[in-house]
Amino acid sequence: MRAAGLELEIITQDIAQFPRGLSPRHDSDLLESHKLRIEIVPTVIAFDEKTENSRVYGWNKNEWRSITGLSELGSTMPENMPGCGALNVAPGMPERLALRAGEISLNSRSIEVDDESDPMEVAFDRGWTDGLPVTPPTDLRVARMLAGTSKKSDEIIGLIPPNLVPCTVEKAAINAVMAGCRPEYFPVLLGAIKAALEPEFAMHGLLCTLAFSGPLLLVNGPISRRIGMNSGGNALGQGNRANATIGRAFQLIIRNVGGGRPQEIDRACLGQPGKYTFCFAEDERDEDWVPLAQARGIEAGKSAVTLFHADGVTGFVDQKSRTAAELCESMAMQLWSVNHPRLARWGNAILVISPNHYEIFRKDGWGRAEIEDGLHQALKRPVSEIMEGAGHPLGITPAQADQYADSKGMIDKFHPGGLLIVRAGGPGALMSAIIGGWTGGRNNAEVRPVTRALEEF
Repeated sequence: MRAAGLELEIITQDIAQFPRGLSPRHDSDLLESHKLRIEIVPTVIAFDEKTENSRVYGWNKNEWRSITGLSELGSTMPENMPGCGALNVAPGMPERLALRAGEISLNSRSIEVDDESDPMEVAFDRGWTDGLPVTPPTDLRVARMLAGTSKKSDEIIGLIPPNLVPCTVEKAAINAVMAGCRPEYFPVLLGAIKAALEPEFAMHGLLCTLAFSGPLLLVNGPISRRIGMNSGGNALGQGNRANATIGRAFQLIIRNVGGGRPQEIDRACLGQPGKYTFCFAEDERDEDWVPLAQARGIEAGKSAVTLFHADGVTGFVDQKSRTAAELCESMAMQLWSVNHPRLARWGNAILVISPNHYEIFRKDGWGRAEIEDGLHQALKRPVSEIMEGAGHPLGITPAQADQYADSKGMIDKFHPGGLLIVRAGGPGALMSAIIGGWTGGRNNAEVRPVTRALEEF
């Protein structure tokens, strides 16, 4: 090439003297390869002055002859050779090199841990954990998490209650690392944070309540399947990394960014295990079923997250009902016990229908619309039965009766939209689940579940 008047520089990655006799420059730290965006070796790049005008990946005789202008180049070589993956794009390397090159700017205060200290114990000592060990958030791990989004690390997502502290994408990434998330989970976490900051979710109130409640994250759409979330057997339990760590990361952000620590601003009388993590996906495999996100206004085929004020899980066991109408009436009986059987228009609930119970509905031609309508009718009760002082001091007040009772003196258990129905779980048992929810005893306009479409990156 030099003989043809071309200025040539050869850069080698792994073997300092290869190719022999051509005086290559050894890119020992791979920063030059990173800067040049090398993906395959060999790669030939043509520059006009300092501006790249063309490149060829691997060996292709005609393309190399075209880019160099040498018509006889590689005459003894085969027509094509695909090349190999470059060392600078090996797993984990792009983030390492981006940090070394100063392309990723991390602004959070660094904590130096000496060789004698255990980073996990440091996290406990500094109050960064939920009571379980966390993954130390090194610069490299945070950089890898940030690769899960195209957002800038210093972009502010919002003010996290209760202390209304700005949460940057970087702060979210740090807590995602600590929780054990993978980068591909990160868009779900970012979307959940955005949903929680909607005024009607009343996140500050949820954190400060004496009640059991904590945030529940329900994921719909293609992203749940792409990242391997569990919507099947044990969907509400342990064992799935995406389910467990996304919900945990959200809780850590509440604690570490917003300051929502138990027995401080978090005044829960008893709490519940879901405040470690409570996150699952809906089973959307039945094409006839309308997923929750779609029922709540999200375009079909889009990914979304729903935030719910969850108390905990109550099992529903009915192994006798054989028709949709029977099962609906049976479910309504237990749904009336949410918060208390004598309270109406107080809390919300999620009904998680298992595959075997859903099959009873499906067999009778009931989809979402029919189940929702059936439960709405079955969940009406005479006001006279649950008034304060009607055989029990607990119950609805005369003012509530005047506000909510219909012309026949019947009252609904839930506010409109206060009962969310989803499908999840594994086969083999005629069991479903009820997840009671909090509204602070307020008007439904003030405290509601929130569903938000996810940005996918």
